[in-house]
Amino acid sequence: MDRFVIQPDGPLNGTIRAGGAKNSALKLMAACLLAEGRHELSNVPRIIDVEMMAEVLEAVGAEVERRDGGELVIDVPATEAMSPEVPYELMERMRASIVVLGPLLARCGNARVSMPGGDDFGNRPIDIHLNGLGSMGAHFSTSHGYVEGRVGETGAPGRLVGSRLVLEYPSHTATDNLLMAAVLAKGTTVIENAAREPEVCDLARMLTAMGATVRGAGTSRLEVEGVGELFPTRHAVVPDRVVAATYLAAVGLAGGEIVVQDARHDHMEMLLRKLESLGLRIEQCPEGLRAAMEGRLHSADVATLPYPGVATDYKPLLVTMLSVADGVGIVTENLFSGRFRYVDELRRMGADIRTEGHHAVVRGVPRLSGAPVRAPDIRAGAALVLAGLVAEGETEVSDAHHVDRGYEDLAGALRALGARVTRS
Repeated sequence: MDRFVIQPDGPLNGTIRAGGAKNSALKLMAACLLAEGRHELSNVPRIIDVEMMAEVLEAVGAEVERRDGGELVIDVPATEAMSPEVPYELMERMRASIVVLGPLLARCGNARVSMPGGDDFGNRPIDIHLNGLGSMGAHFSTSHGYVEGRVGETGAPGRLVGSRLVLEYPSHTATDNLLMAAVLAKGTTVIENAAREPEVCDLARMLTAMGATVRGAGTSRLEVEGVGELFPTRHAVVPDRVVAATYLAAVGLAGGEIVVQDARHDHMEMLLRKLESLGLRIEQCPEGLRAAMEGRLHSADVATLPYPGVATDYKPLLVTMLSVADGVGIVTENLFSGRFRYVDELRRMGADIRTEGHHAVVRGVPRLSGAPVRAPDIRAGAALVLAGLVAEGETEVSDAHHVDRGYEDLAGALRALGARVTRS
């Protein structure tokens, strides 16, 4: 059961939900480590990355219970019962697992984690995380693939101290990590050039409900007043804008009309403008977003930028749409150097794409051709599944487990809209 099989079957129609955001749920789960007690998260997607993060939390002493309906209950023990060390075999499977470093240092005063793994699309060092935590009083050493952090140089572990942090890049994950560390630090922490994503705001809302004082979420300047103790809470995960974008891209490719019930226009404004320039009709409706497409897509130029710009996670979807659009589009990747690695797979399906450095020139063809291809990562894998919706014959996308890391039954969701997609 590690491949998708797709056959074109005409326009899509129906209603679908994006569900909870992977990129929020993982950070919210890590944030639970900041407070002893029983935390309840709702709208948590049933995906592999959530299960892996649950294993990370269990490794440090928490108990995680999955319930029906997207509920996750996390029981966090007292500080002295925690083991602030995450084994290599867990960390190397998912890059987002690095976000436990800030909470562990803030709560326990020490932590030992391995260098994180995850999708392979370019070098993404954790220097921003370590430099920021270092400015707050943490000291780090690395050996045998592990990073060991300690607050205070000698004696018992101490408490992080508020500081002014200027990020060299508005990293989403680094902002989350430093924000979680700052809520228990002594004094005030200011994070300049902070990430502005909706998922950062979601984390700030949950931390505030736990008793933290956070100002400026959604802007490039976060100000955090450290507190001595936090408390467990109940929180609903924000909808997944990338999954929503996947369904919008699907109807853009196959045609038809769909409603993504929980999609939020204010979380996707720049992307929606780009999709409308490609030819989709998108409007806010009481249920969410309604999208319709007739005829052939139009080409446009795309450049990825930090939020609120077009996110790099959207790019494989947009490149796939441009591959069958009328005209030529130029796509510029400004964030990750290795994120055109799926282009060879699209070329196997007949796409006319030329890459050079951070740029791709996509000359649209009337239709793709079904072929066996491989999913190199979560978003590229989903984009290749969508490519099969407009490819003559049968398309097989292997290594489907990558897609399962970020999508809860993508095949079933697309079938609910009328597509012919199966797992085999």
